[in-house]
Amino acid sequence: MSPTRSETVKEFTFTKGDFERVRALIYQKAGISLADSKQEMVYSRLARRLRATGIGSFTRYLDDLEGGHLGEEWQSFTNALTTNLTSFFREAHHFPLLAEHLKKVRDKPITIWCSASSTGEEPYSIAMTACEAFNTLTPPVQIIATDIDTNVLATGANGVYSEERIGKMEPERLKKFFQRGKGAQEGMVRVRSELRNMVTFRQLNLLADGWPLQGQFDVIFCRNVMIYFDKATQRKILARFVPLMKPDALLFAGHSENFLYVSESLKLRGKTVYELDPRAASR
Repeated sequence: MSPTRSETVKEFTFTKGDFERVRALIYQKAGISLADSKQEMVYSRLARRLRATGIGSFTRYLDDLEGGHLGEEWQSFTNALTTNLTSFFREAHHFPLLAEHLKKVRDKPITIWCSASSTGEEPYSIAMTACEAFNTLTPPVQIIATDIDTNVLATGANGVYSEERIGKMEPERLKKFFQRGKGAQEGMVRVRSELRNMVTFRQLNLLADGWPLQGQFDVIFCRNVMIYFDKATQRKILARFVPLMKPDALLFAGHSENFLYVSESLKLRGKTVYELDPRAASR
């Protein structure tokens, strides 16, 4: 009889103390608050890092990590614990509102910041919306796509996806915005070069003291990111968003996020879409 999951012997010892150390480190580095229920997930993801580094225990791995003896491992540690769930045109109700807003913006070029771009589906959805709004493959729109995870940024910059990723997209969009792979690349698609040229991918940690950004944005996307932060971290990040928003800018949030209880500078414009509250400036 095969053992049950709870009886299965783990490859590495992973104590509650190890988990608490991991929780403290990822909160310090990335602001991510890991719930008690994430212990098995943390073990599974970091066990891969132990194998990759040839280290035989979590205690030693964490000791070496904190001691600065593992070179670039901090980035791999962060990448391993970052959740990247995304899809093209996720939370579809946002994009008609985005298109409407883009048509009204007078100052060109229009600048958009996608602050948690993951593997690129979100910034490319924004780019497609811009192309449709202006009826051209070269709209006056520039998109900065950032993420803390270097692995997903490389995927986004490459712009290559399996056909499964675009399976629910309308045929018109597929024909207009993607190129199908042939030969060794059969079963894959690539975002057209015009869209890739609209998007600049950069690494950015929302908890970093300085952000490599200049000027103000017409639109900021920060969707399904704040759910991983505690209220204090949310408040800090939103306070830094405000001066980066033009007076009529829009801030798009995730479906389960509510910024009204975190920032007095924002007011609701639509379903999980915010704008600056002019009353806050007077206060």
